Amino acid sequence: MEPIFKTVESSKVSISQLMLPSHTNFSGKIHGGYILSMLDQIAFACASKFSGNYCVTASVDTVNFLNPIEVGELVTMKASVNYVGKSSMVIGIRVESENIQTGNIKHCNSSYFTMVSKNKQGENSTVPGLILTNEKEVKRFFNCLKQIESKKERNSSDENTNFNSDEILSKLEKYNVLVELN
Repeated sequence: MEPIFKTVESSKVSISQLMLPSHTNFSGKIHGGYILSMLDQIAFACASKFSGNYCVTASVDTVNFLNPIEVGELVTMKASVNYVGKSSMVIGIRVESENIQTGNIKHCNSSYFTMVSKNKQGENSTVPGLILTNEKEVKRFFNCLKQIESKKERNSSDENTNFNSDEILSKLEKYNVLVELN
């Protein structure tokens, strides 16, 4: 069977929602947990649209809260596939809020979700290849490669480190921590 490829453009999904008082935290700003829930929904929609399958969240790799969101602002989330593996995809999401009275738009959040495509039996399912059509898409793909490599290095480094050694513990002396190992 010949491999299937799809463009980044074909994966794009956007949603907009007016922020209500019921979405606020104790300081009167929109609750980060509410935004995370919306992010997970759009990541699912984007990954499922691209893969043609049910998708699950494997990891939330980055969530950068940049600016608070106010009650009454219109929040728009834009998602696209930035990277594909065999059955996984990295979904990049940009969150903007708009003051609907002034038209002022601010960038509030950037997030990266790793989603995995599943078949009807719940097993990992191959995703289409990704067609990169411009320099921005190539850059995003390479950034995902760097992020994946960095995660592998951290995990490998942790496995080979003795966190009880004098060398490691002495590095903690400059931090606001008291180590009392049994």
